[in-house]
Amino acid sequence: MDNKLSINVASEIGELQGVIIHTPGAEVENMTPSDAHRALYSDILNLDVARREYSQISGVLSKATKIYEIKDLLYKVLCNSNAKQKLIERICQHEGVGHLIEELNDIAPKQLVNTLIEGLPIKRDSLTSFLSKERYALPPLYNFYFTRDSSMSIYNEVLIGKMANGVRDRETLIMEAIFNHSDTFDTKTINPVSSISNSQISIEGGDVLIARDDILIIGNSARTTTQGIDFIVDKLCSLNPKKEQHIIVQELPYEPESFIHLDMVFTLLDVDSCMVFEPLILKPNNYQTVLITVQNGKVKNIKNVENILVVLKSLGMDLKPISCGGAVDSWTQEREQWHSGTNFFAIGPGKVIGYARNTHTLDEMSKNGYNIIRAEEVINGKVDLNSHKKCVITINGSELARGGGV
Repeated sequence: MDNKLSINVASEIGELQGVIIHTPGAEVENMTPSDAHRALYSDILNLDVARREYSQISGVLSKATKIYEIKDLLYKVLCNSNAKQKLIERICQHEGVGHLIEELNDIAPKQLVNTLIEGLPIKRDSLTSFLSKERYALPPLYNFYFTRDSSMSIYNEVLIGKMANGVRDRETLIMEAIFNHSDTFDTKTINPVSSISNSQISIEGGDVLIARDDILIIGNSARTTTQGIDFIVDKLCSLNPKKEQHIIVQELPYEPESFIHLDMVFTLLDVDSCMVFEPLILKPNNYQTVLITVQNGKVKNIKNVENILVVLKSLGMDLKPISCGGAVDSWTQEREQWHSGTNFFAIGPGKVIGYARNTHTLDEMSKNGYNIIRAEEVINGKVDLNSHKKCVITINGSELARGGGV
């Protein structure tokens, strides 16, 4: 189709041409306190509040770019009988519920979209199922509104995530089906699961940032392993054998949960500035920063470097760091980092979305020339983003921040 959207992402701060979102739905409310930890939450969320907050994100994004809802894209996939059959079989095989294939195939596409995301309650029609402590034969996808994690656009291809926790694996199967069968995107997918058998590989999108068309910054975290990073490096070697490329790897603490991904300690804001959690990114600590240089289809060099900003400057990207929580009080830095104070999403150079609750971080950005704009002002048309060179669009962040991202 001529109207397919071509994937070509060479910078975290480039002008957005489109973004895939998932508005939180019944799957979030299907979580109970007893299964919250298994669902990777420390608490259950208030769905009504989460949806209101998410509507601010989608409302702002709709003013800046074209948005694609996962449910709409998945519906297109399921209307293709062959794609539907293939996706159902992959899900059931992966989750060990082959007996559900026939039942799922009999569900109409629109209803099946909801079933695959919101969960399929278990039928108490046998002794085994009657005595089971589980509520769902197919568990809900509680984390799916974090769409960045399960697939990453890297240059002109899409890397499908290999999630660290099996509770999120169905997200990646759905995203791969969307890119391959929704007839919406012009791209090629790369899937670590289908390319190599290595149980130690895990890759999540919150750890992968594109600084420039020849520079990736990747977090080595509890969610993205060194084997996962090696997989990405190997792919870069094979995809662009003649091009010199640089991969900056930042080690992260495995706990607490606020360090879950690289974008919880470092994000790009503009061509000349970035947001950092100062204690980890700029100050001496026990976590290494490593530069991998790839040239002529192989790894040319691996070495330790002082920090992300030093190596970026050596590569021609001189960025001014703006401190999460402000540049004075370490307690405030820790408090706002905990609530995703570094986790900004750029809709264009110098124009980012972040949480209103992190007031010290916003004050620091204001000191550095960023206008602070409320999401409602953008959504209601009171503010034209084109009239601002640098700005932070603030969204409410009571429930979404507790979920662990933006």
